[in-house]
Amino acid sequence: MGGSVRADGAGGIEFRRLPNLRGTGAGDMPFRLYFGDEDLMRCRFAVSPLWETQEAVRTLRRPDRHGYHTPWLRRIRKAAHELDLSLLWLLMPRRGHTPDLFGPQRTGPATTFEEEIAAMRATDPAVAREDLARALAATPGARESSRGRALLADPERAVHRLADALETAWHALVEPEWPRLRALLEADVAFHSRRLAEVGLGALLPELDRRLSWNGRTLTVDWAGEYERRLDGRGLVLMPSAFCWPDVVSGFEPPWQPVLVYPARGLGGLWAERGSDAGEALARLLGRGRAAVLCALTDPATTTALAHRLGLAPSSVSAHLTVLRDAGLLTSRRYGHQVLYERTPLGMALASGG
Repeated sequence: MGGSVRADGAGGIEFRRLPNLRGTGAGDMPFRLYFGDEDLMRCRFAVSPLWETQEAVRTLRRPDRHGYHTPWLRRIRKAAHELDLSLLWLLMPRRGHTPDLFGPQRTGPATTFEEEIAAMRATDPAVAREDLARALAATPGARESSRGRALLADPERAVHRLADALETAWHALVEPEWPRLRALLEADVAFHSRRLAEVGLGALLPELDRRLSWNGRTLTVDWAGEYERRLDGRGLVLMPSAFCWPDVVSGFEPPWQPVLVYPARGLGGLWAERGSDAGEALARLLGRGRAAVLCALTDPATTTALAHRLGLAPSSVSAHLTVLRDAGLLTSRRYGHQVLYERTPLGMALASGG
């Protein structure tokens, strides 16, 4: 039985739950997912706050991941210091299986953390025990440790303890930044959904990450090691992630939905402080508040995300967005339960001074 596979952008490889590995050199036997007719019609995008939480926890102990996230690490240093993440880290080896329990539990564009953590708590104890045992086996001595034995002796209790730890990490590390993170992820989904409509799945996949290729029925990820799976009508969820960088992650055997996680576009500006001071000429033309909103829409975003980004009241941002849209500088479209705004070509020209 296969499982989740991780390829990192630094050239390292992390395979999760893959007992049938045979390739050891770079590119020996790539990872392949085989699509049937139904799978081609069941590819969709999703965002997972639970996934971002466990990847944020992983990032804390991975210096090679700090690059883009250094400003966030500075901001959460005190909160992270007060957390006990040792139980989660016990199950997060740098190489080897990390529990699929920590993966996306509800795959949709508007999934909430509360929905995902509730689904995690409801995991079948037998499935959980096998999942945890594989993760513990990836770290020498972990399975025989007192904590490892306790996890396996009562997997139902173990799932709740791990869910509690992830929920605490969510509130301390990710939830305060979720509007910003969600805006980035939703902008990626909006952009790549348009690209999917424009160029089709085959051309889109290599755009998600250079390690992906497509031959009409097979998705291949170019890294070492062998893994093959037929999707058998389950389709594939394409999921951008901020904290998985520089890795690409895929697999997730039943009962979990097959998912391909890739680094979201726009990470370079994720933690940049965006000032609200627009150019003086634009501010005189539109008013300072509307100019700030127009300039802040570098990617599609919701009213809430923009308000958080600019430090303004959502009601004020909503009023500015309405005026800018009516003037032809923005467009809006519904995505799940939310409305995303983005600049028109005229709005782009004004914001850039062109």
